[in-house]
Amino acid sequence: MNAVGECACIGVAYSGGRDSTALLHATAVAALEQPGLRVVALHVHHGLSAQADQWLAHAQAQCEAWAGQGLPVSLVWRRLNLNQNPGDSVEALARDGRYRALTEMAQEAGADTVLLAHHRRDQAETFLLQALRGAGIAGLSAMPSSADRHGIRWERPWLSQPRRAIESYVAHHGLAHVEDDSNADPRFARNRVRLTVWPALESAFEQAEVSLAQSASRAADALVCLQDWLAQSLADLLVPDQAEALSAPALLALPLPHQRELLRHWFTTRTDRHLPASAVVRLTQELPSLVDTGRSIQWRAGAFDVCLYRGGLVCRPAALAKHSSNDASTRVLLSVDGPGRHALPEWGGELVVSVVDSGGMALSRLAQVEIRSREGGEDFQLGPNRPSRALRKQFQAQAVPEWERAGPLVFAQGQLVFVRGLGVDARALAAPGEPQVTLIWVPNLTI
Repeated sequence: MNAVGECACIGVAYSGGRDSTALLHATAVAALEQPGLRVVALHVHHGLSAQADQWLAHAQAQCEAWAGQGLPVSLVWRRLNLNQNPGDSVEALARDGRYRALTEMAQEAGADTVLLAHHRRDQAETFLLQALRGAGIAGLSAMPSSADRHGIRWERPWLSQPRRAIESYVAHHGLAHVEDDSNADPRFARNRVRLTVWPALESAFEQAEVSLAQSASRAADALVCLQDWLAQSLADLLVPDQAEALSAPALLALPLPHQRELLRHWFTTRTDRHLPASAVVRLTQELPSLVDTGRSIQWRAGAFDVCLYRGGLVCRPAALAKHSSNDASTRVLLSVDGPGRHALPEWGGELVVSVVDSGGMALSRLAQVEIRSREGGEDFQLGPNRPSRALRKQFQAQAVPEWERAGPLVFAQGQLVFVRGLGVDARALAAPGEPQVTLIWVPNLTI
């Protein structure tokens, strides 16, 4: 059961349990055949079990004993501080925290590869859990045998190995390991599958583990093909000169299944989140009539809004919505004496001042500025030889969507000098050759 590749240092995620103990031992033994190779056991102390300190002590003693026997293994460990809020999943928090800790420890140890001890039964259980959650191809592909994240290669060398092979390895070598008491806790979905569903399933279908793992493998192959198609197709649907916007008319020209998959993929590439199933249904049902009438609208999709404007779909954090309509009486005085960033929480963002060679305004004009929301009746001049027009008309002419008009207006000496989405008013431009700065409004994207 060789699990060692070609590298100077290899990490093994080591909980002290049966599977990770077997993997760590097999890796350390195989490393003897590659002089100079170091094996680092990466142990995460989750702080969730009363036995966690004992598990750490066991891991330390085990690695010290193996090192004393001549195996090139050492242990590093890290304790997690999980800040759980009401409604948070302990499983998800622990999983995310564990991978962060493993990544940090591997990077500090100089390991560019980390081995994980998942086996075929784990893969079959993951496929089953994902199916019960209504997952698509990505979820049904379960755990990848290898993946690159944060500059580290994550490998599951035993993903095709049956659990009984690992049990035999442990028994043959007389390896001591710990038992996680949480594995019997029915609050966790995987435990319910493992303790209740799996025995009945395997009794009725003897080849369940093999078949479900095989289905996960086929889904993984299909996922690669689907991702290639999605990447190529999505490139053709993006609005020219507006790379983040998806052309709704072009999307609607495709068959409905294509629309759904492309919407999911586009949303994930923009947000690193999954588009909720309810949002997929609403978008595909409501888009046709909205595009025909030219209406603008936005849909809530989890922590984000999907917005339609002039036939283009864009995503923005839903947290920005609360700043879309500010009290017109809100006013902030600001003194700008050079480049920098000025937080304006009243509008949910910050004003960034940057030095430019042209197209800016004299810094002296910004010695005392007033920041305020739109009140109506403001006018703006787009260029030196262009007439000033009502701000509303300028927004319309420049196709600035409603959600991009919510930033504050900047006034200097009573004159409007900067508007988000339009830039610096032409009447405030500095003379050619004069030292100048420009303003940029950056919304706070924290969700």
